Amino acid sequence: MTAYKIIDHEYDVVVLGAGGSGLRAAVGLSEAGLKTACISKVFPTRSHTSAAQGGISAALGNMGEDDWRWHMYDTVKGSDWLGDQDAIEYLCKEAPRAVVELERYGVPFSRTDDGKIYQRPFGGMTKNYGNGTAQRTCAAADRTGHAILHTLYGQALKHNTEFFIEYFALDLIMKNGECKGVIAWNLTDGTIHRFRSHITIIATGGYGKVYYSATSAHTCTGDGNAMVLRAGLPLQDMEFVQFHPTGIYGVGCLITEGARGEGGFLVNGKGERFMERYAPNAKDLASRDVVSRSMEMEINEGRGAGKDKDHINLHLDHLDKEVLEERLPGITEAAKTFANVNVNKEPIPVVPTVHYNMGGIPTNYKAEVLTLNGSEKTVPGLMAIGEAACVSVHGANRLGSNSLIDLVVFGRAAAKRASELVKPGMPHEEVSKSETDKCLDRFDKIRNSNGSTKTSELRLKMQKTMQSKCAVFRTEKTLKEGVEQIRKPYEGLQDISVKDKSLLFNTDLVETLEFDNLIRQALTTMDSAYNRKESRGAHAREDYSKRDDKNFMKHTLAWQSDKKVEIKYRDVHSRTLTNDVQYFPPKERVY
Repeated sequence: MTAYKIIDHEYDVVVLGAGGSGLRAAVGLSEAGLKTACISKVFPTRSHTSAAQGGISAALGNMGEDDWRWHMYDTVKGSDWLGDQDAIEYLCKEAPRAVVELERYGVPFSRTDDGKIYQRPFGGMTKNYGNGTAQRTCAAADRTGHAILHTLYGQALKHNTEFFIEYFALDLIMKNGECKGVIAWNLTDGTIHRFRSHITIIATGGYGKVYYSATSAHTCTGDGNAMVLRAGLPLQDMEFVQFHPTGIYGVGCLITEGARGEGGFLVNGKGERFMERYAPNAKDLASRDVVSRSMEMEINEGRGAGKDKDHINLHLDHLDKEVLEERLPGITEAAKTFANVNVNKEPIPVVPTVHYNMGGIPTNYKAEVLTLNGSEKTVPGLMAIGEAACVSVHGANRLGSNSLIDLVVFGRAAAKRASELVKPGMPHEEVSKSETDKCLDRFDKIRNSNGSTKTSELRLKMQKTMQSKCAVFRTEKTLKEGVEQIRKPYEGLQDISVKDKSLLFNTDLVETLEFDNLIRQALTTMDSAYNRKESRGAHAREDYSKRDDKNFMKHTLAWQSDKKVEIKYRDVHSRTLTNDVQYFPPKERVY
């Protein structure tokens, strides 16, 4: 191994990622008096949370009667009964408090005429246990994530969180099954930094760029998930990948569900509002998996729009100009920029596009990572939150606007739990040289790769395979082909080429490290999907079209070692924290 200069740091807690969940955790930790470092490979306000448009769910009841139990009912049902109900209860019960807290931090929410936080309807959000539509999604126009991210970054600075910006986290430091910190590469000066901490919180976001067409930013490479796999720990429910119904055709840029919440509707090539056939009650506000599959069926059966009949039209042109300007300004701008569409006069061409990863690092509702080797023991010193984690509140399918509330509720929960476990100034254990060398050997090997294959070629092959073999609809044949084909770009790592050997802002090396992270998650996703022989939530198999509660009412666990993926399962938590069966009417009880 080439010698690298290593700079050591000691913190009570280290947070990896400066998106919504990472910043909320950092604020809570700093408020508790813990010495906190937040490491991010991009400037915090460039984190992908800024792309979240439609809103954040909480049963505030500002726009009509609401109850956190109704929110819980919708979330359990939306998860297709794969969500852990203790975690879902915690999410929905804490949601109103978390949103009010954001308001007090300074998030500029849109307002009703009487000054309350404005709330819009979203897909799958109902009142009275499915009887009527709830207006539960709190919004800051259609830039809610942007507003939350900037506010939390300001609060983190106010409370003296120390930021390490444009640092690329390489691997966790593990010792006897416990996490002792992380090693990171400073992109700006090329130095290697070893952060020792009592708790490391992974908040690195999703891995959407494993697919060819995704609403995700190019930075969404699931770095924390891959670090967990390399540490010998499993990922959970990786087969459940959400396709958002409305990505701009040919681009993938997101058109928020809030557009339909404000009255927008989908139309096929024949001018029909086809959602009335597939979801006669919810129609265009059915859950995302239902709308995505309905759109795909219309396209596959020749009823798509456009010359090639390969997309669907989203109409907003019937809405008042004032509504578009006040509540959907970002959508109006995006449609013009990316589709050259004036939403006041013409529809937006849209197609289902990869949007969210329900799977990730398994945790309990306190954000502690689980080992799951025959039990549910926690990994000392390691937590995960946000899209990187699988709590699992989203189960097989996330409801729109439940992602932002997931970030802040469990970011807050992680800070609370960490402050119980760690006291300011506790001494740190020594870290063995072998653990540091293990990480740096991998880094050095990739940096000095002199093969003949470009990273971009392998990444494209991976993305095309995932897009075609692990898509909205899946079959035994396509998944089996995918299991074989996805290993080819992984094998290509042995012949990869990194032309730039420098350590200063080496984007060639960054992209190769990100590909190494992505391809590991591609393997676990494909194998997990192949092994789940049922249809549930976002996992739709044409050869197993029904949900199989007898055999698959369980979470998938996947360990990755080289090309091999080991699959095991764990039970869904079907009891709530309070075990109060009165949350659900008798005909709709889910346990």
